[in-house]
Amino acid sequence: MMVCGGVWTIQDPASQRLTWYKPPLTVLVIKKVRDAAVLQPFVQLVTWLIEEKRMVVFVEQAVLEEASLQASADFCTLRDRLMTFRDGKDDLTDKIDFIICLGGDGTLLYASQLFQQSVPPVMAFHLGSLGFLTPFEFDNFQEQVTNVLEGHAALTLRSRLRCMIMRKNDGNNVSVGVGKAALNSPIKPPSTFLVLNEVVIDRGPSPYLSNIDLFLDGKHITSVQGDGLIVSTPTGSTAYAVAAGASMIHPNVPAIMVTPICPHSLSFRPIVVPAGVELKISVSPDSRNTSWVSFDGRNRQELFHGDSLRVTTSVYPVPSICAQDQISDWFDSLAECLHWNVRKRQKHLDELSDLTHSGSNDTLDSLDHADQLDS
Repeated sequence: MMVCGGVWTIQDPASQRLTWYKPPLTVLVIKKVRDAAVLQPFVQLVTWLIEEKRMVVFVEQAVLEEASLQASADFCTLRDRLMTFRDGKDDLTDKIDFIICLGGDGTLLYASQLFQQSVPPVMAFHLGSLGFLTPFEFDNFQEQVTNVLEGHAALTLRSRLRCMIMRKNDGNNVSVGVGKAALNSPIKPPSTFLVLNEVVIDRGPSPYLSNIDLFLDGKHITSVQGDGLIVSTPTGSTAYAVAAGASMIHPNVPAIMVTPICPHSLSFRPIVVPAGVELKISVSPDSRNTSWVSFDGRNRQELFHGDSLRVTTSVYPVPSICAQDQISDWFDSLAECLHWNVRKRQKHLDELSDLTHSGSNDTLDSLDHADQLDS
């Protein structure tokens, strides 16, 4: 939302277009691992990017170690021309101009996880099972990638959540050891994760209900008694959250979704809060058990009494390249992947006379009686 001439205006999503400030030279190709169906498209794409577009191609080292690729004669000639990296060891910041994903939605989530700050534009090809976040078909990839390289594409800025785990003892003076060996432990920085879909807090292996306190900008909102809580982005609203009963929100809407998992209450409905707020989630002091938290299905860890999780919208979205535009891509995904509002069409009246002979006060019974008389 912007102020223009003293009037509040809402930005048109169609104004979000891909703009290159310099010609892209480096591309990161992410493929679905251990999937034979992606092997040939991966080799074709990498060959074309290197030989036709003269681009520097990065791939993960683990990809080159796949047995199926090592056995490919076509790939052997390209192997030495690729740049590689190792997840968790090599920093890709400022090295990649844009990203191409081959596979399902998990490849886009993996791209988000690789870049915990600014993310290059992502072009995702549908070669997986669901494909809600992968709008491109691979059949004519040369034409589609060329259009992207020339800047002819729309963008969807998919917001992410910045999640920080604040441990009870972090930042406090905690003595370790005994006697003279007792030293103050150093202040540990909080663990921080950026998620594209959702952060999930659940009861883990415990047979007891989760008992979780929820705060919004420091104010206690409610306590969650159930299997857990989902805090999701609009992009994540069509993932775990929708399975738990949440509404589906377009990724251009600035919002955070809070969805209970199997709440032990008939009135606990999912809610949507503004993107700028900070949520604090902690285990209730009187909870019988601890909780567990995971970030886009990864980095699962335990939340103990006294720990807290802080969640707010990150300033680093994921720029997802559209196959058509922001609106068409989303509704096409709803129809094709989730079969949204699919039902048989209501039959029309067979004869026009049925309408002309009926008045506004006629009932179905009277129309049926008239049909019997006519017959």
